Amino acid sequence: MVMVQEYLRRRGAPFEVVDHPSAFTSIAEAFAVGISADEVLKSVVLDTRGGHALGVVPASTRLDMDLVQEALRDPAACLAAERELEADLDVELGAMPPTGWLFGLPTFVDPAVFEHETILFAAGSRTLSIRMRTEDLFRDEPYTLAPLTARRESEDRRKELIP
Repeated sequence: MVMVQEYLRRRGAPFEVVDHPSAFTSIAEAFAVGISADEVLKSVVLDTRGGHALGVVPASTRLDMDLVQEALRDPAACLAAERELEADLDVELGAMPPTGWLFGLPTFVDPAVFEHETILFAAGSRTLSIRMRTEDLFRDEPYTLAPLTARRESEDRRKELIP
C-alpha cells in the first residue's frame, strides 16, 4: 500500500493516487474508476518450482497457462493459492501491485501492457489505485517481456474475419 507509493516517490516516478469504492478484481477496479479494463493492470501471483513469480496482464485478458508455463520455463507453474498469498505477501487479496521487484518476485509482463501510455493498478489495497505512465512504472526495473495471454492471436483472427 504505502510501500508502493514510497518506492515510486524515491524513484522520482510521477504518479497519481486514485481512491475508489472497494474492488475485489481488476475489472471491478476499472468499473469503479470509470475506465476501460484494458487500461488496468492485473497482477497474478504464480507458483513455480523456484517459488512465487508475478504475471502482469491487462485486466481485460485471461492468462493462457500454456504461455505462462513456457515463459517461466516451468511446466508445473500454476496460480498461487490465496491462502499462500495472505501468509507470504503484505497486500490485500485481489490488490497485488505489478511491482514484483518490491517483493523479490521475478516479474513477467505481457506485451499488451505497453499498448497504453498510462495505466492504473492496485496499490496493495482494494480501495486505492495508482495511475501513471506505463513507461515510468517499468523503467529501470527487472522484468521479462513475454506473451502470457492468447489475446493477440484472437484479435488478429477477428480482424481477418471482419471486412
